Amino acid sequence: MKKKKTEENNQIAVNRKAKFEYSFEDTLEAGIALTGWEVKSLRAGKGNIADSYVILKNNEAWLLGSQIVPLNSASTHVTAESQRTRKLLLNKREIRKLIGAKERDGYTIVPLKMYWKNSFVKVLIAVAKGKKLHDKRETIKERDWQRSRQRILKK
Repeated sequence: MKKKKTEENNQIAVNRKAKFEYSFEDTLEAGIALTGWEVKSLRAGKGNIADSYVILKNNEAWLLGSQIVPLNSASTHVTAESQRTRKLLLNKREIRKLIGAKERDGYTIVPLKMYWKNSFVKVLIAVAKGKKLHDKRETIKERDWQRSRQRILKK
């Protein structure tokens, strides 16, 4: 009997900093165009989207700043670029939605996590607005309160 993959096993990379830096309005799931060595590296867990972001150019979405570290392979016919620009696979309606959101003042598009869905790599992207300093302090206070509340309930 085959074992189903759990949610933890499906995740490749998570942008934990984005939750602290931005407040999210809307999320979309996008495919990503990868080469063969990139897929192999992601299966080995060598992906990172911590400092990446999404740009929209010529009605296409592109992921910049994501890093996929190449595996040590004997193959020398492929030059591996770890931080190349990767195309996000979205339909026209979703791209128009992102363009409309991006044109609003102060909004940006950030990737939240990269994960496996069936045998494909997907990227969860969000339309986000940057938090101000007081909002970040509020997030820290809330997180500390939740942590202390859990400790109290444990006792």
